[in-house]
Amino acid sequence: MAGQYTISYIADIVKGKLREGVVSGSIEYLVTDSRKLIQANGSLFFALDGLRRSGERYVDELYNRGVKNFVVSTLFNASAYPDANFIWVGNVLEALQLLTARHRSHFHIPVIGITGSNGKTIVKEWLNQLIENRYNIVRSPKSYNSQIGVPLSVWEMNATHTLGIFEAGISQPGEMQQLASVIQPTIGVLTRIGDAHSENFSSTEQKTEEKLKLFTSVEWMVAHGDNILVRTLIEKKGLPCIFWGKSGGNQVRVTAIQKQVAYTLIELAMGGGSGKKENTTIPKSSLVVELPFTDDASIENAIACCCVLWKLGYSNEMIAERMCLLKPVEMRLEMKKGINNCSVINDSYIADISSLRIALDFLQQQQQHKKHTVILSDFFETGIAEENLYIEISNALRQKNINRFIGIGARLQQYQSLFRAVCNETELYTSTEAFLQHFHSSRFQNETILVKGARVFGFERISALFEHKAHQTVLEVNLSAVVHNLRQYQQLLQPHTRVMAMVKAFSYGSGSFEIANVLQFCKIDYLAVAYTDEGVELRKAGISLPIMVMNPEPESFGLLTEYHLEPEIFSLPILFALKDFLKSQGILHYPVHLKIDTGMHRLGFEMAEIPALADMLSDSTFFRVQSVFSHLAGSEDPELDYFTHQQVQAYMEACRILQQALPYHFLRHIANSAAIVRCPPFHFDMVRLGIGLYGVNTSGVARVDLREAATLKTTVAQIKKVPAGDTVGYSRKGKIEKDSIIATIRIGYADGYRRVFSNGVGKVLVRGQLAPVTGNIAMDMTMIDVTGIPGVQEGDEVIIFGESLSITKLAEWAQTIPYEIMTGISQRVQRVYFEE
Repeated sequence: MAGQYTISYIADIVKGKLREGVVSGSIEYLVTDSRKLIQANGSLFFALDGLRRSGERYVDELYNRGVKNFVVSTLFNASAYPDANFIWVGNVLEALQLLTARHRSHFHIPVIGITGSNGKTIVKEWLNQLIENRYNIVRSPKSYNSQIGVPLSVWEMNATHTLGIFEAGISQPGEMQQLASVIQPTIGVLTRIGDAHSENFSSTEQKTEEKLKLFTSVEWMVAHGDNILVRTLIEKKGLPCIFWGKSGGNQVRVTAIQKQVAYTLIELAMGGGSGKKENTTIPKSSLVVELPFTDDASIENAIACCCVLWKLGYSNEMIAERMCLLKPVEMRLEMKKGINNCSVINDSYIADISSLRIALDFLQQQQQHKKHTVILSDFFETGIAEENLYIEISNALRQKNINRFIGIGARLQQYQSLFRAVCNETELYTSTEAFLQHFHSSRFQNETILVKGARVFGFERISALFEHKAHQTVLEVNLSAVVHNLRQYQQLLQPHTRVMAMVKAFSYGSGSFEIANVLQFCKIDYLAVAYTDEGVELRKAGISLPIMVMNPEPESFGLLTEYHLEPEIFSLPILFALKDFLKSQGILHYPVHLKIDTGMHRLGFEMAEIPALADMLSDSTFFRVQSVFSHLAGSEDPELDYFTHQQVQAYMEACRILQQALPYHFLRHIANSAAIVRCPPFHFDMVRLGIGLYGVNTSGVARVDLREAATLKTTVAQIKKVPAGDTVGYSRKGKIEKDSIIATIRIGYADGYRRVFSNGVGKVLVRGQLAPVTGNIAMDMTMIDVTGIPGVQEGDEVIIFGESLSITKLAEWAQTIPYEIMTGISQRVQRVYFEE
């Protein structure tokens, strides 16, 4: 791919100072995340600074793993690595962008650059589906559209590619110019401009102006001409644009949209009005396309794709033929509970080397099972020489220590020696049907299984065999949102302030080890659970982070020490009991956490007990105090700020007494999710992040941009027309006052949808509209009134809570708190975990 890039050539490109070691050779791989190293030989690590950690702290780890090429800041001391190559630069990110911009300039092929607020990834993937029969395409994997993701995507370009498709996303002014210099698009597509990432822009006009910088040098672009702001700015800049829309001044005019049950007919008049500089005379023609989607966003994105195909020279007949073949774009990696205590990651629609690396990274995060299995199909049209492609795939499997490999397809069979050398357990099948014929569920036990294949192999049939059968009510947990929320809180902290994540109560109902896995991957500092058995399960699932147990019981001390769990000590009796146990086992300096009662009056040492506690600890060799903490009673309430300050004063006094008695320092923490936002002076050495991780902001202060991570959803089981005067549900509580349409949905109080929501108190979302609960909620079913909501059908998705219907709103309706709603979701509700 990039064999001509020697370390000295790269140093010249990035304008850096080079210190050559004894290692030579060319650079093939660019690495920005130590956790995603593919192959040490030929890798160049860019030590980018993160929100809280310098990338240079990972140089030693990567060096010991065999990496010998580094780009670092001018202040880095490389004397400990005499045989490695180092390039010192003023700005590491700028160096990455300079290198990849030079790489892009070597290729004289059409490159489509896509930006906008919504629909970038969909348009990119659909264009790939539509034109891959004519071009060998290189494109951004998933949503790699950031200041780092774009350069890594462009680096994948090689001489076999005949067209590129890259998306560019920005979140603040000044970013697009850098991305434009890397992508260097010859063709542009502007998708819908919306509210996403608007917080750093003064207006929609400023954001649109910034996005249009991507298209400064394009030969032509596509945009929605009915958006007056967009059209005005494009014409003002003189950009050569093909406008589409319903008005007469567009080159591509939408003359009719007919939505059916499962598809949409779109009629387009091709040719006519002209955009600035785009005056090519093309005869008018009529195009009718059948789109296998009915939502407005898909219709807009599809029309933009039609415009691109038209300008690329596709005939109307070919455009119509290609458009009806469009498939949904899987925007996320999804993990579900599988048969025989397995976890199943489904990525059964796309097969290319970039998305394989992303999927393998996600697989590696999963530590709940020691055994990892990969089921993979042949790869097609990757632009990489076939033998090199399968060598690269086998190397990726070796790097991630895959235990079992199942390959499906003739090409994988041809190169089976590569995979047998990587995995002792390797199975090859000529087709999906051959695998299905030999499938025995008993052969898959206690493992995490990645199912990834090209669309033509129909791997959804394989995924269905592995997935645990459950009823249609599911709690979806967006792990990307959890990471986003963590970063939002971390940006409020000083670099030295640690984070303890609360994963008690099944991670507030979201799933303990799944959440703990992603937090461990993010290198969080501490976890906290309520009881010892929760900590034991995390250890069994491969979680190695320090874990504090908040409610230890003397009967569990053996498990505590066996699994290296750290107990919260909240009373002298518990302290003495643990001391006796440690003494009997000959254990010294065991880590403990001291809980101080400063006013909550739940658990903790009273202030009057602190001097005696300090004396006892000063003479004991059985304990090492890891932290001293307390719990704020009302940190979210401004009216209780006086009491919060009283608590903190008492806490600081307790810490002073204990610190005088101990010859070492301990961590101090008192701030919960709300206090992280509202009370920066009380962050101390560590903060405890709880429900805020899941997107619930209890502080009442908009200093964090949180995303709700959990979505509870179900489906419509049956629809009935109920006449006025009839009743619905138990005890005839649902009185129908006018002829109504009542839908029964597959959720009840046994799933955690509480009876308090009965009789109109609660509402759910159906087809984007609120539908009130009718009658009493039953154990397994709930009736809702969908009168006035057009098109509701049996099988439709119903949102109980999520981003579009906040769990905070449900808590208001129920006159409770979001914690109670979250933790009340039954374990019979299947959890589905995904990354965007």
